Amino acid sequence: MLTWLLVALGLSTDALAVSVTNGICIPTLKPRFALRAALSFGLFQFGMPIAGWLIGGAVNILIARFDRWIAFGLLCFVGGKMVRESFSIKEVAQCLDEEDAAKSTILNFGTLIVLSVATSIDALAVGLSYRMVGTPILRPSIVIGLVTFAVSFLGIEFGKRIGARFEGWATRIGGIVLMSIGVVMLFGKP
Repeated sequence: MLTWLLVALGLSTDALAVSVTNGICIPTLKPRFALRAALSFGLFQFGMPIAGWLIGGAVNILIARFDRWIAFGLLCFVGGKMVRESFSIKEVAQCLDEEDAAKSTILNFGTLIVLSVATSIDALAVGLSYRMVGTPILRPSIVIGLVTFAVSFLGIEFGKRIGARFEGWATRIGGIVLMSIGVVMLFGKP
């Protein structure tokens, strides 16, 4: 159980960073959107290990070669879009309203799904590795999903609390953070 918890915490760090970033970008984020985002991150983190386990060892080599590139591409796309759109904010001191934020944050369902996939690619590889060593996957996946849900929700709330300090720069910072996560995912692993 401790191993599952440690794996879950490790896998949830990307979702945490994305959640904090979005909380900063949208300090007025309504609880329903925070819950929706946390649920999406948690469900993908729950489902990806199961999918990886079901796919089995044959695809492990293929996924291992490209998982970093897929995550890197998705995060850089979303982050770049956020940075580009941050320059269209009328006043630097103005916080994003929901209409502006909906274009490039977790308020947009499509963006939320892209971020959920990008932050859960590693969980797919974990599922593949569990299959290779013959470990059942359901209980670890439940732990991973629940931990990611909780960490994501708390991350959004934390970001909302510190977000007022960044105001107009929040989207630009958020985009840079997402692209940085993509770079770390691509180059930061052995």
